[in-house]
Amino acid sequence: MKQQVAALPLVVGENGECRVYLLTSRETRRWVIPKGWPIKGLKRHEAAAREAYEEAGLVGEVDPKPFGRYRYMKRIADGFHICGVDVFLMAVKGQLDEFPEKGEREIVPVPLEEASKRVIEPGLKAILQRLSTAT
Repeated sequence: MKQQVAALPLVVGENGECRVYLLTSRETRRWVIPKGWPIKGLKRHEAAAREAYEEAGLVGEVDPKPFGRYRYMKRIADGFHICGVDVFLMAVKGQLDEFPEKGEREIVPVPLEEASKRVIEPGLKAILQRLSTAT
């Protein structure tokens, strides 16, 4: 099984409401969180932070311990592969105006409850629901 890393970008509003930044995947346009392959020379949570920056322009503090893990089917040229994803919580401090994949995805901060309804991967949905009950 191939392994990936993901950032679960969170921001708490002035009213105390916790929101998750979701973004659309480039090909299927489904709602996801920033994720990608581990990066040589970076710790796994640092690679997750890099994905959040590259895909959504998000910067902040990433917890070095995974909050959860899930699996999904990744479409690649020769079919599908099962990927395991380590999910790291990210406290978002801001969103940059310029970043590598700007304009390639829709990016929205949504309430936790709405985030779990938008994503389709069952494992990611379960992580979002668990986070919702923990906050």
